[in-house]
Amino acid sequence: MKIAGATLNQTPLDWKGNVNNIKNAIQQARNEHVDLLCLPELAITSYGCEDLFLSNWLPNKSISYLPEIINLCIDIVVIVGTPFRHEGKLYNCSCIIENQKIKGLYAKQHLANDGVHYETRWFKPWERGEVQEITLFGETIRIGDIIFEVDQVKVGIEICEDAWVRHELRPACRLLEQNVELILNPSASHFAMGKSVIRRDIVENSSKNFNCAYLHINMLGNEAGRMIYDGEIMLGYKGNLIARNGTLSFKDVNFLSYEMDFKNSNATYPIHEFEKSDPNLEFVKGASLGLFDYLRKSKAKGFVLSVSGGADSSACAILVSEMVRRGIDELGTESFLKKLGRVDLIDQIQSIPETEQVKKILNELFSCAYQASVHSSNDTLNSARELIESIGAKFYHWDIESEVLSYTAKIEHALNRDLTWEEDDLALQNIQARARSPIIWMLANINNALLLTTSNRSEGDVGYTTMDGDTSGSIAPIAAVHKHFIREWLIWAQQHLDYPSLRYVNQLKPTAELRPTEQVQTDEADLMPYHILVEIEILAIKEYQSPMEVFHALKGKGLEPVALLKEHIIKFYSLWSRNQWKRERLAPAFHLDDFNVDPKTWYRFPILSKGFEEELKELSNQEI
Repeated sequence: MKIAGATLNQTPLDWKGNVNNIKNAIQQARNEHVDLLCLPELAITSYGCEDLFLSNWLPNKSISYLPEIINLCIDIVVIVGTPFRHEGKLYNCSCIIENQKIKGLYAKQHLANDGVHYETRWFKPWERGEVQEITLFGETIRIGDIIFEVDQVKVGIEICEDAWVRHELRPACRLLEQNVELILNPSASHFAMGKSVIRRDIVENSSKNFNCAYLHINMLGNEAGRMIYDGEIMLGYKGNLIARNGTLSFKDVNFLSYEMDFKNSNATYPIHEFEKSDPNLEFVKGASLGLFDYLRKSKAKGFVLSVSGGADSSACAILVSEMVRRGIDELGTESFLKKLGRVDLIDQIQSIPETEQVKKILNELFSCAYQASVHSSNDTLNSARELIESIGAKFYHWDIESEVLSYTAKIEHALNRDLTWEEDDLALQNIQARARSPIIWMLANINNALLLTTSNRSEGDVGYTTMDGDTSGSIAPIAAVHKHFIREWLIWAQQHLDYPSLRYVNQLKPTAELRPTEQVQTDEADLMPYHILVEIEILAIKEYQSPMEVFHALKGKGLEPVALLKEHIIKFYSLWSRNQWKRERLAPAFHLDDFNVDPKTWYRFPILSKGFEEELKELSNQEI
């Protein structure tokens, strides 16, 4: 039997595009004489339809597209994901089609409801072992916990979360009892750096524990704005990984097929060498694909970025550059521009040498501006200029001092007093950041472009941002990763991605440059060392620990003097709790790490609270 998985880049409400991707995958499978093709979870609608799943019309419309798909399934079995409403309840189903007939609907038994997932808001879990009959398109078919046969091979299904629950709860346990030889796992499993290792373990262990071939098929791309799917396909057989595709593709359909001899129980297959991905490479691949899909699906014409010469804006600039580099490398220049909706650039690009095409496209897609205040330095100006000009993007440089003075003069007149750094430090810092926002938004509007905001997760933790200033933007590509990672990644990118101009930013200490130069402002002096912040953040936010628990967990690590560690923990929790309102207003962010602080996708926290008052008092009184 030749089996295959096809991962798809789908979009909510893009019925024509989604169905065309499904049709193209089926046609490719038929061209390769595939016997069974499995497509991802909720392939017709896409996974990220959110509360549209609560409607009646959306699941019904999804089912209405099945006949188009069924007509293509000649001499092939195809498994395609769709929501299905049965007896007033909505189920996440995989429709099994064989030779232009529906054989049944497998309904998901376990719903993901943690982290970025809220499936129980929309779907109901199917009862284990239960099978019912329904009428669909005039035919009586089975729905529920079903298995089926293809060429006398027993086949079963687990949908995504079905495979992530405790072993004894998995549908695969029942499939083992019925001697199922092939288990399919159509998924919409969000990307996170390092997650492929976990999936490999699931695939290998499942194929061993359930004595079968186990095929995992994931969704692909940034389908709905925040989540990115890596499009990973893995095939395991009796404890070994035997096939895996390339991940984070810029294509709409990514395909993997494999021929297996199920009639020979002693058949062996070459082991696929699994190369553990470098988080640095995973980050740039995931974020650049996320930017590409966000740009084309939003129908914007490019990106605009306010560059400071510092680490965060430099990282955003490199990600846009890598979006173009990687997209052209995989799709070719013409296909890349067509997918972006920028066919207007094709003639210009084809007339120049290939070696210059990336820079020319970046010059058309990407505009950056260094907006100097009176406190800005030549070091950060040169850092920004060198990087942006080296990648080929447009570079603008203007001064915001007149705007800052205008705002300041108006409030001084209203208050009838002068503003001073001794009395009005925070307000004088913030007005500089806010003064930059209207003009960079104006450039974005003129260009019909998306404004990138440069907030990182560490800033989100402690509110080290100016609302309506440096937080302004349409999308926050690095908001899910911490500042310490960004700084280390830029050093890696300078060497491994061939951006020698990053040497300027990599020599600078992170600074907001909002105070007078003689005050020597740095981010870590304002907050705490970033590596300390990360250690606290992981325990406090990812692990949900109290201030005292974090203190006891870290005090023996020798990170810094214990008294200072206590101060930093108190500072972290104080800033975290008072700045939830800022996190509620941050631009949409990609989910790239195994956790984030976006209240719309991962961590919900009350806007108003007592701010850990008792817990911090207890920690403050704790003897060292």
